[in-house]
Amino acid sequence: MSNFPTDIEIARSAEFRPIDDVAAEMGIPSSEVEHWGRNVAKISLQAADKMGPPKARYVLVTATTPTPLGEGKTTVAVGLAEGFKHIDRKSVVTLRQPSQGPTFGIKGGAAGGGYSQIIPMESLNLHLTGDFHAVTAANNLLSAMADNHLHHGNELGIEIHNLTWRRVLDVNDRALRNVIVGLGTTADGVPRQAGFDITSASELMAVLGLSSDLKDLRARVGRLVVGFDRHRKAVTAEDLNAAGAMAVLLKDALNPNLLQTLEGTPAMIHTGPFANIAHGNSSIAADRIAIRGGDFVITEAGFGADIGAEKFFNIKCRVSGMKPDAAVVVTTVKALKVQTGNYAITLGHDLPSSLFEENPVEVTAGAVNLRHHISIMRKHGVTPVIAINVFPTDHPSEHDAIARVCDEEGVRWAIARPYSDGGEGMVELARQVEDACGEGSDFRFLYPDDASLEEKIEAIATEVYGADGVIFDLAARRQIKRAEDQGWGTMPICMAKTHLSLSHNSKLMGAPKGWKLPIREVRASVGAGFILPLAGDIRTMPGLGVRPAAHGIDLDDDGNIVGLS
Repeated sequence: MSNFPTDIEIARSAEFRPIDDVAAEMGIPSSEVEHWGRNVAKISLQAADKMGPPKARYVLVTATTPTPLGEGKTTVAVGLAEGFKHIDRKSVVTLRQPSQGPTFGIKGGAAGGGYSQIIPMESLNLHLTGDFHAVTAANNLLSAMADNHLHHGNELGIEIHNLTWRRVLDVNDRALRNVIVGLGTTADGVPRQAGFDITSASELMAVLGLSSDLKDLRARVGRLVVGFDRHRKAVTAEDLNAAGAMAVLLKDALNPNLLQTLEGTPAMIHTGPFANIAHGNSSIAADRIAIRGGDFVITEAGFGADIGAEKFFNIKCRVSGMKPDAAVVVTTVKALKVQTGNYAITLGHDLPSSLFEENPVEVTAGAVNLRHHISIMRKHGVTPVIAINVFPTDHPSEHDAIARVCDEEGVRWAIARPYSDGGEGMVELARQVEDACGEGSDFRFLYPDDASLEEKIEAIATEVYGADGVIFDLAARRQIKRAEDQGWGTMPICMAKTHLSLSHNSKLMGAPKGWKLPIREVRASVGAGFILPLAGDIRTMPGLGVRPAAHGIDLDDDGNIVGLS
């Protein structure tokens, strides 16, 4: 693999199908296609009404607990969509748009990799059609109008220490986590403590992903809570007369984006919430169009099944009414070895060389994590298929060790080679997924709507994470009571926790036992329609590592982008 071309070299050599042909393959009427350059289009929400009833099987791609660099889940999702083409099935892949935080940070872009990529790769990993910028602008307009309201007399009586709406920026920047605004003269506003989140963590990003149409979007934006008054009554974007202008900024961003894979398979890219601090799934709007446009829809949820998949099941499916037919759980030799706890992985530093030595016994030990993720699928009544994503540093005996665990668990599995072989390397996985979908699913939510917020949090902690219970800080209990007093108790839970462990502690590997989940804060995302508990020390604004990807990204003498991955 030493002479293997880079992702950007592969993407740049691709031959594009005309985007109108890609849309036509899905059955999207030409009247609902808006071109953004040659190879990208926005698709009107009205397309779904003109495409007929849903017909595709709905397949989720998730994973075991990843390392900080990820395990190629997006590459598997893209490759699986291409693989169906090789067995004469039509498919559509629906993915989140990459955030520029990871693109310029540690992980790099999120277009897939090798010969299983979304193209145009540069557009996807950078600005695309400006949806992220629209979310940033709308979010910060609300912040500006809230501070302006304070400056002009605070007619609504917002308590300055209960103004909870934060600004956002699509960059990893730890220096902005906590800031003071309004410094200067009295003409410069009211001084107060504030902060920034990354745009992917904005509640507006979640709103965009969960809205069914413009009317729903407008209503959700109006319900956004910016803070509380002295009587503990919620103050909303509607109260500040900001919701209308915000919806105008988001109007075009609600339409999903159509791109294609290297092999010409349709790819719908829309919204970009992180799974450890948001719901971590692409939009309902994109899925509703995609499910009418092929035999299979492949959609991806962020990070491991404990985070992205749990939220896909209990938030996204709750809102959309769509039910998954099967789920692919991606795992790798490297990820399972790390789950033994024998390796220290440090952001910005090379992985230890011993991680790549042949050791099937260690893989088997780390597979306790795989077994747990299989159980998460089964708790939701969804049939899992395991994708063993192959890396060139693997050894065949280590793949055999994973296969034996799958056989013991009674689940389907397949070797996946999306990076090196594209769709051809995914044919066996595509066949296994088709067979799993043919079984039919018994999909179910983890908890009922009418359970208390504490009961819902405890269900996720014990049934999904494997905790012995939950420890609520006093502040968290007060915030839960306030949420239930406001009438928000029927909302689902969107847990914010580390993605590097099933627990809240990134150092607890495998499937840890004998621990309790600490909840230090509980936020209400009323516009999005969920409650956001924060478990442990979770950050909603990431920082850059020692060697961020931005160090290697540049323009060559001909103006071509180099170093993007």
